[in-house]
Amino acid sequence: MSKIWFITGAGRGLGAYIALSALEAGHRVVATGRKPDELQSQFADHGDRVLCVPLDVDHESQSTDAVARAIDGFGRIDVLVNNAGYGQLGLFEEVPGSAIEAQFQTNVFGLMHVTRAVLPHMRRQRSGHIFNIASIGGFKGFASSSIYCATKFAVEGFSESLAMEVSRFGIRVTTVEPGFFRTDFLDATSVRYGDRWILDYDDPQGATRVDYSAYNHRQPGDPARLGQVLVQIAGWAEPPLRFLAGSDAVTCARETFDRRQAEMAEHAELSSSTDFAAR
Repeated sequence: MSKIWFITGAGRGLGAYIALSALEAGHRVVATGRKPDELQSQFADHGDRVLCVPLDVDHESQSTDAVARAIDGFGRIDVLVNNAGYGQLGLFEEVPGSAIEAQFQTNVFGLMHVTRAVLPHMRRQRSGHIFNIASIGGFKGFASSSIYCATKFAVEGFSESLAMEVSRFGIRVTTVEPGFFRTDFLDATSVRYGDRWILDYDDPQGATRVDYSAYNHRQPGDPARLGQVLVQIAGWAEPPLRFLAGSDAVTCARETFDRRQAEMAEHAELSSSTDFAAR
């Protein structure tokens, strides 16, 4: 059955690949992004099966307007993909407060703005599927990524809790946890670094300050394949709450949760000792 997909950040990167995969599968797409010309160019060959809508998720009113246009144009929204975002990298002390607030405004509050605008329509339909694009940085911290990881951890907690709240309406939530995918995410047009330099962090072994540009365009993940897989998952009656994307994500999750399990077991008795003593 053909569905209506609403995708943020659809002009390039993962968002564009997800949109194209949905179109190839016979669905219709509301493609949103901050640059209307970029959207029109990306989807020029798909005619009236694509509705291109300008949207900067930082602004709640724009989210409300974009969703209203989607409903006017296609009548419903079946799948929401909260993809818009960017990476604020760099050491915590070297990233100014204004940049931290901007990162949360887009990656967390922007995602919430769009979700808040879409949910009333999905509730009315008693159906819907929300994909929130998080990261392996949503369950594991990385050096020189404290701010970005903080936003993705927030998305994880929000998504899991939201899933409990909306399941009664037939709405499903899936948090997507990609590893490194070969998009322009690490390009200068997307990623940002701190604008300060604190000499105390300089390390001759390179253990603290990390420059992720070395990974750029060498990432193992295929964004076209991820788009196809998300379209496949959207067709499942019982989609997963979390979906790891990429072999590196699977490896990272195993290592992270094995380490957590061992740490929990090591301190379980001490952890339990913080309860009130049994009478």
